[in-house]
Amino acid sequence: MSGSHDNAARRPDDAEVVPVPSGSRRSRPVRSAEPGEARVISLTRPAGAEPPAAPDMRLLRQRREELRAHIADGQLDAVRRQHSLGKLTARERLAVLLDDDSFLELEPYRRHQAASGNRPHTDGVIAGSGTIDGRRVFVYAQDFTVFGGSLGEAHAAKIHKVLDLAIANGAPVIGLNDSGGARIQEGVLALNGYGGIFRRQVEASGVVPQISVVLGPCAGGAAYSPALADFTFMVRDTSRMYLTGPDVVAAVSGHVVSHEELGGADVHGSYSGVATVVHDDEESCLADVRYLVSLLPANYLEPAPETAEVGARDDYRPRLAEIVPAEPNRPYDMREVFAELADDGEFFELHESWARNVLCALTRIDGRVVGFVGNQPSVFAGVLDGPASQKAARFVRFCDAFGIPLVSLVDVPGFLPGVEQERSGIIRQGAQLLHAYCEATVPRIQVILRKAYGGAYIVMDSRSIGTDLSLAWPTNQIAVMGAEGAVNVLHRRDLAAAADPAALRAKLVGEYTEEYLNPQYAAERGLVDDIIDPAETRAALARGLAMLRDKRKPAPARKHGNQPI
Repeated sequence: MSGSHDNAARRPDDAEVVPVPSGSRRSRPVRSAEPGEARVISLTRPAGAEPPAAPDMRLLRQRREELRAHIADGQLDAVRRQHSLGKLTARERLAVLLDDDSFLELEPYRRHQAASGNRPHTDGVIAGSGTIDGRRVFVYAQDFTVFGGSLGEAHAAKIHKVLDLAIANGAPVIGLNDSGGARIQEGVLALNGYGGIFRRQVEASGVVPQISVVLGPCAGGAAYSPALADFTFMVRDTSRMYLTGPDVVAAVSGHVVSHEELGGADVHGSYSGVATVVHDDEESCLADVRYLVSLLPANYLEPAPETAEVGARDDYRPRLAEIVPAEPNRPYDMREVFAELADDGEFFELHESWARNVLCALTRIDGRVVGFVGNQPSVFAGVLDGPASQKAARFVRFCDAFGIPLVSLVDVPGFLPGVEQERSGIIRQGAQLLHAYCEATVPRIQVILRKAYGGAYIVMDSRSIGTDLSLAWPTNQIAVMGAEGAVNVLHRRDLAAAADPAALRAKLVGEYTEEYLNPQYAAERGLVDDIIDPAETRAALARGLAMLRDKRKPAPARKHGNQPI
């Protein structure tokens, strides 16, 4: 064996001596490269070279603060334009909505990734979380001063994150909408972003409360987001919501219409029913959102926040007998009944100007949140029609989804008859309310004040469809129909042949009323649990709710029912 290294046979894994540039050190032997294999040589810093200067933290902090202040201040010209329209900026709205110093912003540095063009931070939406009266909420506010609040890929991703966090943390989510719609420059990516929002809203439905506040334009596909929410707020003169704008309407139909006439707050508050609450200004609107949140549970697994008991179980309200006339055909305002039954006379009415023949409201009885559904005798005598049925059905389903007990105050002469009603689908719409009550598993109490006729009596949470407790006033009349109508049907021939039809009709009406419309008729047959003094109604409700507090009724084993939508 030769001792010479030059002549020694070299193995494949032997280290190869590689020339090293002057001033550098080799960190380790380098393995011979196989044919076609790249050779990697690790080099250290040349001897004597100066290390890079350490970052100046003071300077970095200063730059960070300057950037954040620039982002928060926004473009001054755009802010002035926003104020000139009578609108707050996105950050100003969040300051009004949330508790002081509670907002934690997410992704303030986010920018769109388009190859060119203006790339402002936030990408037109402020997203994050804060508190309302100390309770956690997640929120996003579209910023009209940046790209007109238009939605692009990065904008949508921030909203997606807020929705995902709200579901994961079991907290309400509030969206402040003020957007020109999809960002045309980003094309289908913007549409894809909307789809992601809608899918998450559906996932959140019945899991956490969703509140949408429209504070500017909300057009095209964006309008579906408020429609999917549990509650939608709008402001007169500044909120606009429609699928197709005035220009498209004019081009297609020739009908010239303004933005306000097409999709203003009063249109959706009074006609379409999309707007739950309408306000005159943003400050009062956002204050009402705060009040609504105080009545809602954080999620479907938690109870709604309670306040201290106020002695409702022994409360005597004689004015109730004065508000509601004993005569079955005299009108009155059911809101006055709500006020007598609610703690401190306060209740939060939903859809006040839409389908006014039925009332829906959230309130408290003895500190516990309940949902009121009541016929309104001062509007169309309180009959049920298609819109009223849909309004009440959606409210019943919301209360059931979030564990809020239901109190139904009944004074209904029936469903509204007519060709127009039948053609518009009153059967299907009435069935929606019937379906909602039948599947509800929360505590349910029915109070029959006066009339309860026909199918409308059944639909208004009667004993036969599952109410837990049915109470009636001495003025109750539970029957297939009123005495006049029943006599006309049952005694048509006798009345036609009578020498004095008026006298005979009066006699027969009296007999029918005495026989079938007396207060004890339903109670004797087990359809009413008790006949109560009107003045004791609040106390009876408080006791009944206490009795039903621990009600547990599991839903049937199925994927879901098929509501007659």
